[in-house]
This record gives sequence, C-alpha cells and structure tokens, in this order.
Amino acid sequence: MTAQTRADLARVPGVAPRDAATRDFVFNHTMLRIKDPVASLDFYTRVLGFTLVRKVDFEQAKFSLFFLVLVDEAGDIPDADEARREWLARQRGVLELTHNHGTESQDGPVYHDGNSDPRGFGHICVSVPDVQAACARFEALGVPFQKRLSDGSMKSLAFIKDPDGYWVEIIQPTAL
Repeated sequence: MTAQTRADLARVPGVAPRDAATRDFVFNHTMLRIKDPVASLDFYTRVLGFTLVRKVDFEQAKFSLFFLVLVDEAGDIPDADEARREWLARQRGVLELTHNHGTESQDGPVYHDGNSDPRGFGHICVSVPDVQAACARFEALGVPFQKRLSDGSMKSLAFIKDPDGYWVEIIQPTAL
C-alpha cells in the first residue's frame, strides 16, 4: 500500500525517527564514473545547466574529480579554492564526476549504467519548472531519450541519457 501521509511513512518497516545527532547532516553528493570528461562536462553544463565549481587532479593515481552544482547565481560561489571546497561541502545535490585517465580512448562503454543486468544504480533526477519545455529543448539539442513524456503510463516524467548512458530523470514539481 502506498504511504499517503507522514504518519503512514513513519510506520514503514525499517524507518526510524531522526536522531538529533544527525540534525546537521547533509546529503552532499553522488558520484558517477565517466569515460570522457569533455563530453560529460558539455552535457551537464550546456544541456542541464550545472556549473563546474571544483576540479581536482590526482596525477599519481591517474584520476580527476569534477564537482558540479545547479546554482541560481554563480557569483555566490567563492573564488578561492579552499573557501570553495568548504562551500561545496555544505551544498545539497552536488554531482561528482570521476574520470579515470585513459578511459576516454577505450572502445565502447567503460562503465555499467546499472540499468541492465545485473541491475544496481538506477538514475539521478533533475527537477525543471516546465518538463514539456525542457524535453522540447533536449530534443532540439539531440539528447538521447530513454523515455519520452509520451511513452508508457507515467506521462509526467522523462528520462534522458548522458554520454555514458546514465539515466537522468526529468520531472517538474507541479502536475502537468
């Protein structure tokens, strides 16, 4: 049975009340491994509007990290690296892209997107003010769709694919 109220949600087996010790915890970021940073950064910045706020290279270990956020005002992001690192650690919904150097020259997919067997990771989600306008824009940009608004029974959401095949759910806060 679908939980309809907060009281129903509190009764779902396995759910515990929030411990006061966790009051200031923040879900900060999700990490995706990427094959080609140029293609992925283009997708997340140009197509979805993310802002790259930090890049860290680990030359010895041969990988780089890219931290992206959706912000209204890029001017709110500190310029100094240490201040930006601290600012970033306080944000919600950060996307971390991890590039293992050399994968960009490998043939075919490098990472499992989690949506074929064996299933695991599913998708990330971006909320937009107007899902129909956003989907029309994605279509015009040539973004591949996993599910268009017109597909299936769930007509209020869509799924697009990033350059590594990860699914990005697109929703809007209000009903269509």
